[in-house]
Amino acid sequence: MRSSPYPTRPERVAVIGAGITGLSAAWFLRAAGTDTTVFEQAGVGSGASRGNAGWLTPSLATPLPEPSVLRFGLRALLSPASPVYVPPSLDLGLWRFLVQFARNCTATRWERSMAALAQLSVGALAAYDELEVPEVEVRTQPATPLVAAYRDESSREVLVEEFRHLEKVGRPVEYELLSADEARAEAPLLSDRVGAALRLAGQRYLDPGAFVRGLSEGFQRRGGRIRTGVSVTAISPDGPGLRVVGERFDAVVIASGARLGQLAGRFGVSRAVRAGRGYSFTVAVDSLPRGPVYLPAQRVACTPVGGRLRLAGMMEFRGVDAPLDPRRIAAIVDAAAPYLTGVDLRERADEWVGARPCTVDGLPLVGRTSDPRVFVSGGHGMWGMTLGPVTGKLLAEFVTTGRMPDALRSVDPLR
Repeated sequence: MRSSPYPTRPERVAVIGAGITGLSAAWFLRAAGTDTTVFEQAGVGSGASRGNAGWLTPSLATPLPEPSVLRFGLRALLSPASPVYVPPSLDLGLWRFLVQFARNCTATRWERSMAALAQLSVGALAAYDELEVPEVEVRTQPATPLVAAYRDESSREVLVEEFRHLEKVGRPVEYELLSADEARAEAPLLSDRVGAALRLAGQRYLDPGAFVRGLSEGFQRRGGRIRTGVSVTAISPDGPGLRVVGERFDAVVIASGARLGQLAGRFGVSRAVRAGRGYSFTVAVDSLPRGPVYLPAQRVACTPVGGRLRLAGMMEFRGVDAPLDPRRIAAIVDAAAPYLTGVDLRERADEWVGARPCTVDGLPLVGRTSDPRVFVSGGHGMWGMTLGPVTGKLLAEFVTTGRMPDALRSVDPLR
């Protein structure tokens, strides 16, 4: 454990960002007794937290830079129909990011990052248990079942091999191989193109937008403050403290999603965070599944949300504020259509794009910066909903005690 640089425990803390990672940190900071204020330039959960798949799946939390990504090839990456899309661009910062990303797509680095995520995943669902208090009126749901469906058994082996890697790093996964008929019995919306599947145990899901709103309301019921419509452009020294938008604080947590680098870069955080944008929409279905359905080869996640089915997927490296690209919605439709039945993919609602904050090694940035009063929590990539509460809890412990939890050592933002 590192010794604390604080002469006293911080009493007033600012959190910049009201997504799942920022609100989770704020919740646990408030639970530890600090006077906590959240600043958000748009609305609560207005970024990647609102329209994502809503999966809480520690067993699937693997690093985005993986060896298979390199097999896409440049031509595939430049195709709007590809699961991973890089629009032609003169953005040199993006291409530097992608080169570093590619360097991390090796088996050795992937396994090292996998071990780090596995260590964080251990407490992921327990952290949600701590959030499910009366003040937070929204609940998680058990994913019973979560079915991953494939064209054939050889395609299924890719995910099974990932589970073998997780077992090697001490995170065994409980799953059962299913035949095509067994898969359709569990999830009748699967078509006859599905030839193999597996059933994953011990996972959960939620309506992400509703949960984040509920968490923000619960935080305020417990005495926390949220200021929306406030853009934080500077964190300035103010004696032993820091000044944010005219207020003085003892410590600050930067949790501003894909924009994290705009503030964190001034405090020694040199690791780039880029927007890996995901898309989603909802449709009506003849038979809503009892739990989530995953099409791993197509990289499409299907979740029951509010009586409809949400389809989410794609990874697009583009600017945070770029408009929704309808070709990416069409790519989800084309990828999923052969494997679903009783689903009207033409009558879509809630079309959405959100900027996931991605790092070159697939690991989040959670911890203290070069200024001992400034912390960051971001870069969770596709696993913000799964890991946001547990990293928020660990970071709150770090902020209030000055001691770094062991699980945060591999995600040190100054690494």
